[in-house]
Amino acid sequence: MTTPDAAPRTLVLWDIDHTLIETRGVGRAIYDRAFPAATGRPLAKLATIAGRTELDIMAESLKVNGLEATDQAVQKLADALVQGYEDTREELATTGRALPGALETLALFAADPAIHQAILTGNLREVARIKLDVFDLAGFLDFDSSAFGDDHAERSELVQIARQRAEARTGVRFGNKQVVLVGDTPNDVKAALAGGVRVVGVATGKTSEAGLRHAGATRTVSTLSELPAVIFSEL
Repeated sequence: MTTPDAAPRTLVLWDIDHTLIETRGVGRAIYDRAFPAATGRPLAKLATIAGRTELDIMAESLKVNGLEATDQAVQKLADALVQGYEDTREELATTGRALPGALETLALFAADPAIHQAILTGNLREVARIKLDVFDLAGFLDFDSSAFGDDHAERSELVQIARQRAEARTGVRFGNKQVVLVGDTPNDVKAALAGGVRVVGVATGKTSEAGLRHAGATRTVSTLSELPAVIFSEL
């Protein structure tokens, strides 16, 4: 438990894909291999991915390919995806990348005792761990204070899961204004708004700053290098 003098005042929850890293096609290739490994059928169609949880994506992908999304089928696909990422670490490292400013921003926040950093992602927990580990980002983030795409199918529910875990880890109660979700999609913005917490939209993915503001983000940045000024101004 954190001592009072070192207690954080702000919980920063990071999205991963197109916020901190890009897989540059490796993620889709892994799905193409994992789906037949889990189901015995080729992946004819993949559900829309951006801003959704893996539980939601897997269930819809099974259905649109004519399969029943039973708990067993979803778990087999999840296991195949984790194994796919584990087997493809080298490919991910050489093809994908950490986004500009990701390492520097995470390190800067990690050095400030007022900030506690965790993850809010649609990725499966172990997939998130592999992705961040490959790009040397995992050490800046508290996985035990985080929420993942195998915790709940609804992304908005992950906000409260992460907050509760962070409070249990730190002994600090984080009010709505003390929680900041950082993400690149309208679904990230909607999840934060549904959870009643602050959100900074980063235009590092496919959605522009204007698009993120239209979704409801009150603060936006075009690059991660602009994020510290926003966060530190509101500590």
